[in-house]
Amino acid sequence: MIRRRRLLFGAGVIVLALGALVLTGVRQSVVYFVTPSELMAQDRSAGRAYRLGGMVVQGSLKQNPAAREQHFLLTDGKASVPVYHRGIPPDLFAEGRGAVVEGTIGADGTFQASTIMAKHSEEYRAPDGAVPGHQELLRTLRPAGSASGAMGAPR
Repeated sequence: MIRRRRLLFGAGVIVLALGALVLTGVRQSVVYFVTPSELMAQDRSAGRAYRLGGMVVQGSLKQNPAAREQHFLLTDGKASVPVYHRGIPPDLFAEGRGAVVEGTIGADGTFQASTIMAKHSEEYRAPDGAVPGHQELLRTLRPAGSASGAMGAPR
């Protein structure tokens, strides 16, 4: 009976220790998504990771290609947050477009971004003339006798 109690006690200690490790790991890796106005309204604790989303303000993007640095303002229409990023931004990143940055807020109020993700349209259109003969390829994919051009369209 005593042996069984010791075994249950040991198993309980192991389960509690594993639970504490998992909980600590999850808390440290959680990234909160906020808008600039939400970020400005809350208490910004040092070292806390955020995912900040908004639009890059027209005329605010300053780039230093030699140092691979970008300074810009991110806004949600209500508030703007200055952002600093060191690294290579994605190809779709530009002024007047949506962006999501991950990082921390500095003591001076500048968002120190470690990652920039550019938002893009969900529509895909192949550029005209991008692939030689792509019109011929599309024609061969259409069902025979289809005037509408849509695949699987009723005849």
